[in-house]
Amino acid sequence: MLRLGEELKNPVKQMLKENKKVLAAWLQMASPYAAEIFAKAELDALVVDMEHGPNNILSLIDQLRAMGRFSSIPLVRVPWNDMVVIKRVLDAGAYGILVPYVNTPEEVAAAVSYCKYPLEGVRGVAPSPRAPGFGMDSMNYMRRANEEILVMTAVETMEAVDQIDEIVKVEGLDGVFIGPMDLATSMGHFCDPGCSEVQAAIRKVEEAVIGSGKFLASVDKGMEEAKEKFDRGYGLVIAFADGGTLGNAARKNVEDFRRTYPNR
Repeated sequence: MLRLGEELKNPVKQMLKENKKVLAAWLQMASPYAAEIFAKAELDALVVDMEHGPNNILSLIDQLRAMGRFSSIPLVRVPWNDMVVIKRVLDAGAYGILVPYVNTPEEVAAAVSYCKYPLEGVRGVAPSPRAPGFGMDSMNYMRRANEEILVMTAVETMEAVDQIDEIVKVEGLDGVFIGPMDLATSMGHFCDPGCSEVQAAIRKVEEAVIGSGKFLASVDKGMEEAKEKFDRGYGLVIAFADGGTLGNAARKNVEDFRRTYPNR
């Protein structure tokens, strides 16, 4: 939440406009402890996952509060391209939205409209929620929200790939996120984004987005893979997740223990 007298500014959106690289991570555990730990680690952005994570509005707010004293910018993957859900998430204090499974320019335009106050969009106007500061200095948020809120939609089907040239023309869209696992599976290659056909589809999206004025984003399995994407021109990469990081660390320690003491 903004302090009294503070105006809404989104450093991550500005970084992406300047073609800088943004490192992000998923928050999928609905845990303010995980949010606080990752924010203290100084990631550029943290993406609270309301599509695949067990998050609701109250758990989202708990995580936003945990992040509040750190510099990481809170983004949210909403569960669907839904006007009411997006309005509530933004009113809770998200600085940006990732909308999954958006397949056409018309669907992208709808997502953009849900994120912006009239006349640029249809977001409901209220100074009383958390993001505008509970009615205190609310215009410092509301008059800048249309400019500062980041809007990103996901390419997860061939329908979206086939229309990517029109999608990137949608005014108000800031970035395009490639969901490699969903894209591969929707193409008939279950959980196999490395398949040549899927890679060709990904390259088509990359070629359309990079240089279009929109940033390109995706997900990966760590910094080594993320570096490959950054070097290809991606602006934002979600390189790891709270649950996955914890699980991998736990598993590695168990394996190290069993190798050291095979007979206990």
